[in-house]
Order: sequence, then structure tokens, then C-alpha cells
Amino acid sequence: MISLLFVCLGNICRSPVAEGIFQALVAEKGLETEFTCDSAGTSSYHIGDLPDRRTRLNAEEHGLKLTHRARRMTGEDLAQFTYFVAMDEANFDAVIKLSRRSVGVVSDDNIFLLREFDPVVSDDPNVPDPYYEGPEVFEEVYQITHRCCVQLLNYLVNE
Repeated sequence: MISLLFVCLGNICRSPVAEGIFQALVAEKGLETEFTCDSAGTSSYHIGDLPDRRTRLNAEEHGLKLTHRARRMTGEDLAQFTYFVAMDEANFDAVIKLSRRSVGVVSDDNIFLLREFDPVVSDDPNVPDPYYEGPEVFEEVYQITHRCCVQLLNYLVNE
């Protein structure tokens, strides 16, 4: 089974919506026995919290119910997951640093920025952090994440 861990800073905005979208896409294609995913943060700011209320509201507008509880990524995750998908460069670097401390567990080839899969060309490799923003940025994050997850799943199916 292929397993993915979506990673952002606090695990209450971007990574839980990526997890929810990816799970929904996997279910749509009937691939639940092939893929599993989770999400985590690189900080411990919100451990145990549900996703941000605005994230949940936006997800519900798109038919997703997010019930994930925030957690911090740990070294144990490196052995548990096949792929790591970071929402921005800072969290990508944090995953790389954690993986380097656990030499031989994770190949750098298994760590991605989500926007590497964005079919819309952008100069910005980061999914924006909507935490201090309004509803329009939560919608932008949803749209970016959805289109990237579609392409990510296609990539993994074809691998």
C-alpha cells in the first residue's frame, strides 16, 4: 500500500484539506486498498485541534468533512509513510532535515512540494498559508490543493 503524509506548519489549514481531498479522490477511483494518507504539522502549535473553522467550512462547501486532529510530524512517520508532500518550502526543508537525521529511512525522491504537481504554471512553489487571511484565500488553497492532488494521484498510479 502506498502511504502519503501531507505536511504544513500547524496541521490545521493546508495539510488537512490536502488529506481530505486526496482521500476523496482515492475513493472516487476505488483505490482505497492501494492508498492511505494522513497529515501532520512541523510545529506543535495546534496539537489535538480540529482543522481551522474556516478550513472546515470551505471543505464542507466542497462536500468534504474534515475530522482530523492536528499532530506534529515525528521521526516515526519517516518509517511509516512512502511519500511526504509539503505545502511550502519551509515545511519541505523541515521534512528534509528530519529525514537526514534518520539516515537511510527516506529518499529525498519521496519528498515533494505539492505544487510540483500543479498543472497551472506559477512562479510560487508554495501553497499559500490562509491562516491570517480571508475566505477567498481558503478557497484559493482548496482550488490549488485539489488540482495538485488530482495530478499527484495520477502520477502515483502511473508510477
